[in-house]
Parts: sequence; C-alpha cells; structure tokens
Amino acid sequence: MTELEFTVLDVVAEPYSAAPNLVAKLRIEETSDEPVHALVLRAQVRIDAHRRPYEPAEAQGLLDLFGPRSRWADTLKPFLWMHATAVVQGFSGSTDVDLVLPCTYDFDVAGAKYLHALRNGTVPLELLFSGTVFARGETGFSVTQIPWDREARHEMPVAVWRELMDQYFPGAGWVRLDRDTLDALSSYKSTRGLTTWEAALGQLLAEAEEAAR
Repeated sequence: MTELEFTVLDVVAEPYSAAPNLVAKLRIEETSDEPVHALVLRAQVRIDAHRRPYEPAEAQGLLDLFGPRSRWADTLKPFLWMHATAVVQGFSGSTDVDLVLPCTYDFDVAGAKYLHALRNGTVPLELLFSGTVFARGETGFSVTQIPWDREARHEMPVAVWRELMDQYFPGAGWVRLDRDTLDALSSYKSTRGLTTWEAALGQLLAEAEEAAR
C-alpha cells in the first residue's frame, strides 16, 4: 500500500504570474517502495494564529478578527486560509512539487486582513493533505486515498507576503464597497472637486476627526 509523507521545503512568491500567487515547494516521499503512477493532491492551508507572538501595532490590526488581546485565549485560533490543488506526475521514492497558492489583497478575506496586520517574524502555516493516489501493480491500477492525517507545517517569513503584495499592489490595497456607498462616495468626490478616491476618503476622515474633537 502506498505510504506518503509530505514536507514543505519553502514558500516563495511566483514571479511571473498574471495574479499574485505564492508557491509552496513540497517534497513528497513514498516510504513503502511502491511506485506512484499519478497523484491528485488537495491541500487545506491553515494559519495557526496562536503559534506566534504579536506586537502592539499588530494586535491593533487584528482587532476585527480576534477582538482585544484580553479575549485572545478564546478567539486566537487556527483558521482556514485557502484550498489548493495539484496534479503530480508519477514517481518512485520522492519528488518535488510546486503547489500554487492563489492570493488576494481583499480585506474582506480573513487571511488577507491577518497577513496585512503582521509586521515582522513568520506566519505559522499548516497544510492538511488529501487526494487520490494511482499506482500500477501486477494486476493493473489501484486507486487509494491519501489518509486525512497527512500534514506538514512551515514558518513563512512575513517578508515573503509583503514582497508579493508590493509587487502587484505597490503602495496600495483593496477595500470593497457596496454600490450605494460607492455612489455616495463618488458624489462626494465630484461635488468637492477631488480628483482621487484617496483624496475623498482622506477628507472624510479629516472631517470625522474634526467633528469628534
């Protein structure tokens, strides 16, 4: 029976893709000397948020996700970042595979909001693997499932994420608005002769701060 072990060697930015992607460099080892004809691999990528410390500025950025630090004993839990898939060609012994991790800078996505809040250190990742293994034996092909206990951990430097976002969104980010809010903001911008969305938001924030005094 096929026995697979997974190791994350590295997580790097994919340099030439049309959209921002990270790539998890995986090593897959078959430990029972059974040749693998093909492998359909699925991975659940999770962020183990409780496995790292946080600076005060980072804690402020995580307020929407986990609440104040006083509640973190209950709220600071691992959470799902994304699902990823790959089709792996046949191999014997071991093989190295690139697992593409599509990324977004949409702050409505918990993973993007979490990563944006981090300043230094590493991101504790956990990859939970599943999928289908196709093996060729003396009597034909066999099909088995990857056991649900196959997993691997990796500490991804925060700098890897920041460099990827700087490559695709230099000095910028994304905030999604509903259409009514967007129409109102557009009207505000136009009636005041402002030329950019950033200028409109900046003036609104300044007016709100002035009103709060």
